[in-house]
Amino acid sequence: MTHLARTKQILADLIAFPSVSSDGNMDLIAYAARLLEDCGAKVDHIIAPCGTKANLFATLGPEVDGGILLSGHSDVVPVSDQQWASDPFDMIEKDGKLFGRGTCDMKGFIAATLAMAPLYAAKVKDRPVHFAFTYDEEIGCFGAQHLAEVLKERGLTPGVAIIGEPTEMRIIEGHKGCCEYTTHFHGLAGHGSLPDRGVNAVEYAARYVGKILELKDRLRAMAPADSPFEPPWTTINVGALNGGVANNVIPSNAWIDWEMRPVQDGDADFVKEELARYCDEELVPQMHSVDPDAGIRLETIAEVAGLIPTEENEAKRIVSELTGANGADLVAFGTEAGIFQALGTDVVVCGPGSIEQAHKADEYLSLDQLQQCLTMLERLGDRLHG
Repeated sequence: MTHLARTKQILADLIAFPSVSSDGNMDLIAYAARLLEDCGAKVDHIIAPCGTKANLFATLGPEVDGGILLSGHSDVVPVSDQQWASDPFDMIEKDGKLFGRGTCDMKGFIAATLAMAPLYAAKVKDRPVHFAFTYDEEIGCFGAQHLAEVLKERGLTPGVAIIGEPTEMRIIEGHKGCCEYTTHFHGLAGHGSLPDRGVNAVEYAARYVGKILELKDRLRAMAPADSPFEPPWTTINVGALNGGVANNVIPSNAWIDWEMRPVQDGDADFVKEELARYCDEELVPQMHSVDPDAGIRLETIAEVAGLIPTEENEAKRIVSELTGANGADLVAFGTEAGIFQALGTDVVVCGPGSIEQAHKADEYLSLDQLQQCLTMLERLGDRLHG
């Protein structure tokens, strides 16, 4: 059986596991673990605190620093609000494309690495190959953060990591971080005709949004002169403002969902400190003048480090040699790459498929892209042997 045929077979199996972030991924992880154990890999299940999800970390070769890590997230986004032409969890091949939820984001890469595992097992020598399949990337990269903590505790640092997000096999050396928050406002309900006797949570939320908009403008002026990103400054987006029950009731609760994508260290702290000062010095005292139980609380949903381009990057050099690509690019979307970079690992993002297909109905991965990925991974096997 060719590597492509084997990869398609494995990918069909992976797609059949509906590993939506809100559910578990244990069956998928068990399946991948069996394939790697059959190749002689040492396999470790790192169970999430919830008990229904896990990371898989597996090693072929010696357990030493400096190995090559192939990483992908096992979770996928929901399909419940989408109109698919076929069952999203039953992979369909049509017109040179493989359709199914997760084909490009990013079970295609995982399937390719699993298909290549027997080759690596036969060729690996002094430099190990690691496989990392994580949980909950789509909702905050929680699995990768958990895995990074475990690797730190074990004192194990891969030398190189290839994160197989869909980049159309382009080498990506940088992207912004992503910080997601919900700010909660607790006020005092009352009749709309007596506004001074209540604490209007929606109004305070609106003022908070006004402060965010002010900070957005200040961040533009703080952009590093050599920032490679587009746009070159840290961005903030207010995604939702919720609150209230009726137009004649003073709302007692409101909340804002917002995100920030920092381009440099310090920007996230600057924004949070400015918002905290605004709340402590202006908003909360005014709320307390009516009701001492009123208040504002910032909830951190996720804070994920960006991938910072570096002059010396062994991962970029290796993948350039494997693919023949010259140079590297930046992307707007976030990945788990910065989490591994923070360990001291050289990292690039490179995988089959287009981000344009991710998260959509009728998601697909072209066979051409999958073959390009397999060619890269086959050449990696030859490198291990050499």
